[in-house]
Amino acid sequence: MISVDQIAVEFSGEALFSDVSFVINENDKIALMGKNGAGKSTMMKIIAGVQKATRGNVRCPKEAVIAYLPQHLLTEDNCTVFEEAEKAFAHVFEMRDEMDRLNKELETRTDYDSDEYMKIIEKVSDLGEKYYALEDVNYDAEVEKALGGLGFKREDFTRQTSEFSGGWRMRIELAKILLQKPDLILLDEPTNHVDIESVIWLEDFLLNKAKAVVVISHDKAFIDTITNRTIEVTMGRIYDYKANYSHYLTLREERREHQIKAYKEQQKFIADTKTFIDKFKGTFSKTNQVRDRERMLEKLQIIEVDEVDNAALALKFPPAPRSGDYPVQAESLSKAYGNHVVFKDANMSISRGEKVSFVGRNGEGKSTMIKAIMGEIDFEGTCELGHNAKVGYFAQNQAALLDEQLTVFQTVDQVAKGDIRTQIKNILGRFMFSGDAIDKKVGMLSGGEKTRLAMVKLLLEPVNVLILDEPTNHLDIKSKDVLKEALLNFDGTLILVSHDRDFLTGLSEKVFEFKDKRVIEHFETIDAFLERNKIETLKQIDL
Repeated sequence: MISVDQIAVEFSGEALFSDVSFVINENDKIALMGKNGAGKSTMMKIIAGVQKATRGNVRCPKEAVIAYLPQHLLTEDNCTVFEEAEKAFAHVFEMRDEMDRLNKELETRTDYDSDEYMKIIEKVSDLGEKYYALEDVNYDAEVEKALGGLGFKREDFTRQTSEFSGGWRMRIELAKILLQKPDLILLDEPTNHVDIESVIWLEDFLLNKAKAVVVISHDKAFIDTITNRTIEVTMGRIYDYKANYSHYLTLREERREHQIKAYKEQQKFIADTKTFIDKFKGTFSKTNQVRDRERMLEKLQIIEVDEVDNAALALKFPPAPRSGDYPVQAESLSKAYGNHVVFKDANMSISRGEKVSFVGRNGEGKSTMIKAIMGEIDFEGTCELGHNAKVGYFAQNQAALLDEQLTVFQTVDQVAKGDIRTQIKNILGRFMFSGDAIDKKVGMLSGGEKTRLAMVKLLLEPVNVLILDEPTNHLDIKSKDVLKEALLNFDGTLILVSHDRDFLTGLSEKVFEFKDKRVIEHFETIDAFLERNKIETLKQIDL
C-alpha cells in the first residue's frame, strides 16, 4: 500500500493543489484525470520521487518498487535495443556478479579465521539468500517477449537504440518498466506513438500481470479498458471515484449538479440572512438575533462549484468539391528501400466519399503508402489520384514541420489567400487561440497547440480527399471528439491512419491492413476489424 499524505505544491505563492491525500492499494488501476494545467503530471512526478512537494510526503513499504514512464524521455544511445531492455534486470546481474567476485576471492584467501574472511562469507550468504529467493526466470526470454509485444522484430534486437525514433525509444523504456514487475507503474501518456496491436498487448499486460497502475492518458478506450478507479485533480483538490473513465464522467456530472443545487440554496440563504440583518439592524429587540446571523455569515464556508473546461476547438471542414468516382487508385504497387521490402503488389481502389482506415504495426508501410499517394517517393507499379482530386494532407510530423520562429498569426497569414485573410483572427479563435495567444512564437506552444495550429492550415482551402496520418497525437479527449465529429460530417473522401481505437470507432467502413509486406483489404467497419484483430493478436503473442 502506498499513501499520499497531505501533499501541497505551490509556485510563486500560488497553490497548484493543497492537502491532497489518497491511498494506492495493490492491484488498483487508477486513471489520473483533470484539465490541462491542473497538476496531473506534477502529482505523478511526486509519487515517482522525481519532484518534491512543497509540503506533505509519499509513504511506501521499504522494498516497494515504483517505476515511472514520463511523457518525454531523456535517453542516452550507446547500446543495442536488447542490451538497453536487459538493464531492467541490472540489480539481479549485479548481485550475481558480486557473488561470483566474492567466491573467487574466497578461493584465493587462506586467512580462514580472520574477521575479514568471515565478513566475506556473511556477505556471500546474504547475497545468496536474496538471489536464490528470486523467481527462476529466463531473462533473455522475458526480454524477447516484452520487446516483441511492443512491436520490435527479432532483427531489431541487435540494432543500436540511436537508430530508432523517440517513440520507439519510449517503447524500450516501457519494456524495461514492465520487465521489472514493479509494485506500482506510473505511466504518463504511454500510448502516444504506439500502434494498435502494441496498445492491446500493453492493456492485457497491465490488466493481467501488473500490480498497481496509475496512468495519465487521452486515449479513452485505453483508460476505460484498464482502469477501475478515477482520481480527478481539479481546483487544487481531488475527487476519488471507484469507477472507470466513462462511469466517472456520469458521476462527475451528478456531483456538479448537486454542487450547483447546494450553491444556489446557500446563496438564497445568504441573501435572506443579509435582508434580515439590514432590516433589523439597530432594532433593540432584535439585537441578539442580528449578531447571531452576522457571526453565522462570518463562519459560513462558501460552497464552490467545480470548474468545467469549456475551451474546445470549433471545427468544420468546408464543403468538398466533387471529385471523380475513384479519387485514389493503386495497382501492383511495390516499395523497397534497398533490400528491405515494405510492401509488394498492393492494389487499392478508394471510391468518392468513402472513409477508410490504414492499420498495422509501425513500420509495416502505412505512412509509406501515403507518401506514394502524395507522390513524395518513387515506387514500382501505379498509384494515381483521380479526376479533380484536391488533397488535404496532415503528416504524422505535421506539427513538427511548423516554423518555430513565426508567431501563431504569422503561421496562418503565410498560407492564407484572398478574402479569408480578413478572417484569420476569427479562425484562430475557433481553434482556441485568442488574445495574446496569437502573438506567441510557435516554439513556445505545447504539442497539442501545435497540432491545432497545423489543423488550421489544413482548413484554409476546400479539399475533397483528406489524408490524416496520426492527427490525434497530443490532442486532449475533448479536442479529439470535436475532430471526430467534423470528420463524420466531412462529405469528401477520408484516408485515416491512427492508433487511437476510440477515435477510429465509427469513422470508417473499410480497412486496409498492412502486414507481412502485404496490403489486405477488409470490407468491414474498423470496429469489427479491431475486435477480430484483438483475438488474433493475443493468440499470436505468447503471453
